[in-house]
Amino acid sequence: MKNLRNLFFYIITIGVFSTLLYFFMQQGQNLESPALAASSKDPGTSSWEQFWDTFRHGLSHPLAILLLQIITIILIARIFGFLCRKIGQPSVVGEIAAGIFLGPSLAGMYFPQVSAFLFPAQSLGNLQFLSQIGLILFMFIIGMELDLKTLKSKAEEAVVISHASIILPFSLGVGLALMIYQRFAPAGINFLSFALFIGIALSITAFPVLARIVQERGLSRTRLGTMVITCAATDDITAWCILAAVIAIVKAGSFLSSLYTIALAVVYVVIMLKLVRPFLKRIGDHYAYREGLTKPVVAVFFVTLLLSSYCSEIIGIHALFGAFMAGVIMPANQNFRTIFTEKVEDVSLVLLLPLFFVFTGLRTQIGLLNDIYLWKITGLIILAAVAGKFLGSAIAARMVRQSWRDSLIIGSLMNTRGLMELVVLNIGYDIGVLSPEIFAMMVIMALATTCMTGPALDLIDRFLPQNNWESMLESAIPSRFSVLIAFASPQGGKKMLRLVYHFLQKDAESQHITALHLSPSSYLNQVNTEAYQAETFRPITEEAEHLGTTFAPLFRPSKNIDNDIIDTANSGEYDMLVIGMGRSVFEGTFLGKVLGFTSKIISRERWSDTLTGKEKFFHSDVFDEKTTHIIRSVKVPVGILIEKNLARVHRILIPVFAPADQFLLRYGQKMLLSGDAEVTIMDPSESLSQNPDVTGHLAAVQETAPERVILHYGNALDRDFLQQFDLLVMSLASWKKAVEAHSVWLSQSPSVLVIRD
Repeated sequence: MKNLRNLFFYIITIGVFSTLLYFFMQQGQNLESPALAASSKDPGTSSWEQFWDTFRHGLSHPLAILLLQIITIILIARIFGFLCRKIGQPSVVGEIAAGIFLGPSLAGMYFPQVSAFLFPAQSLGNLQFLSQIGLILFMFIIGMELDLKTLKSKAEEAVVISHASIILPFSLGVGLALMIYQRFAPAGINFLSFALFIGIALSITAFPVLARIVQERGLSRTRLGTMVITCAATDDITAWCILAAVIAIVKAGSFLSSLYTIALAVVYVVIMLKLVRPFLKRIGDHYAYREGLTKPVVAVFFVTLLLSSYCSEIIGIHALFGAFMAGVIMPANQNFRTIFTEKVEDVSLVLLLPLFFVFTGLRTQIGLLNDIYLWKITGLIILAAVAGKFLGSAIAARMVRQSWRDSLIIGSLMNTRGLMELVVLNIGYDIGVLSPEIFAMMVIMALATTCMTGPALDLIDRFLPQNNWESMLESAIPSRFSVLIAFASPQGGKKMLRLVYHFLQKDAESQHITALHLSPSSYLNQVNTEAYQAETFRPITEEAEHLGTTFAPLFRPSKNIDNDIIDTANSGEYDMLVIGMGRSVFEGTFLGKVLGFTSKIISRERWSDTLTGKEKFFHSDVFDEKTTHIIRSVKVPVGILIEKNLARVHRILIPVFAPADQFLLRYGQKMLLSGDAEVTIMDPSESLSQNPDVTGHLAAVQETAPERVILHYGNALDRDFLQQFDLLVMSLASWKKAVEAHSVWLSQSPSVLVIRD
């Protein structure tokens, strides 16, 4: 009945109002002038011709052409990128090739009518501006992906390698410009501008392509991977600063007049670093969660990006430098950067960036290279680019005591140019420094140097092989492991130092321990602070002397201890934070009963604190609220030591309950390398032996010290088995499951180190 009523209402409504509309139309036609009425009755063309005229007008409308261009570009770029990945090349090579395919070099030559319809000359302006927006977003992402903390940690070697990889090709580029200036420089361009641009074009490294190759080849967490990423980041920053200066010189016409532009650029950079960056940091730290990045907050960062690009453009150093700078000054909070990058990356990389590749392809006229002399010059450009970049990087890497194998790999990776080269070339083309012939030669050079990276790495692996376990060993054991200990009681700090000592190799360069003690500011005054500090650190100092190691004391008053621990761990160059939890923390709690610390479910003191509001009776996590806050907020790995009379760290048990626990093997490997520790790896579900991704890592651990590694299959967590060990190392996820399941063996376990990687 209800459906019939709805249908009846619908029919009546549509019928009545359709009739009313027809009446209005008829009355409106009676208001037309006689001439207009006559022309509408006898239009002179058929209805089909009218439709066809309208259809053709729609096809040639600028918006329709732009949409068709975008659809075609994305499809062709995806196809070429897929084909390149199949033959072992980065997808960016395919995207560059797609641009050349759609340009005058191929499609324009063999399918001129299709090319003229798809890319008419009057539409290229829209395509160019849209591709520039994509580039601005892309450079913004590149700036955000630069990890300045990593750059600082290896700054000395990275600066040597990256600057050598710039100065040598730059010099060769200027020398090459001397040879080709009269023949190829555009009219009205002086030698200084032409030479500087050729030099910078040969000096650039494609940071994003290099990072992708490093990741695909499994080098991300190795010492070599970290080194080459740092070199590329340093290269990127240096090259973009040089490029900004070169653009200023080119636009100003002479070096002296460009000094005004460079001075403005320096003021702009100082303002961005000293004023804008702290402001953005406060916003980023406050809204560093997905729900916090609301539209008004996101708008602040986008406006900053656009203003930065606008300022750098009007100063005369190009909008892309402003976008890059805006990315660099974004809040260093990793959670914020990840969330914000996700918002920008898809639109930038998938939709807008391919437009830039094709626009570059439309400018590239390979047909201009129509005699053997021009191809000889192209070969000379490629030779200068490869010799300068590859040899400059490899020789500098060897001089800073890298192995020959690693030096050659660094040279090969630094020779990758890819997208960043196209950005530089398009800037040069836009400001009139590069002629169409040189532009085409340079695009070919960018393709050639990017394509040769993969085969070069394969050749190095073939003639200078490295055992898999050695590379995995490097990935697990960085040359310098820096640990921050945050302790409350001096005795607790002493035992944490004893534990951390077993994570460090025993050469002085790799030992770096910082012991942090924060005291409530109300406890201290100017008179007793020095004495209190000496007394607090005395047990740790004695333990360090006994172990033959050193540590850096860090002591200060605090109004909010857990927040200050978080800030210290996040702002310093630490690889791990270790905090301690002793018997008193669990006394009188349910978790204390599970762990075997107490027989009472809740103490009278805890009842009192609960009733007065100082503490919650129940807590949703397996640790107290302050510890949970620290675990969630610290960016580096966190170790929580649950101490049960830890007298020594000799026999260690590492249970791997799930594939996700495999990261614990790295810490076991550190302990094996640090001394005479004996590590038992328990694999109750046999997830290690059945997982091919983990098998190699497990073999690397065994290879480290075969006589001190024991593999134990099956679940044997009873009292007799557990009491053989000094320390139990667990992942946070497995710890939570064990506590929530009220596992009996927890009360019988030795001291436990819970690690959140």
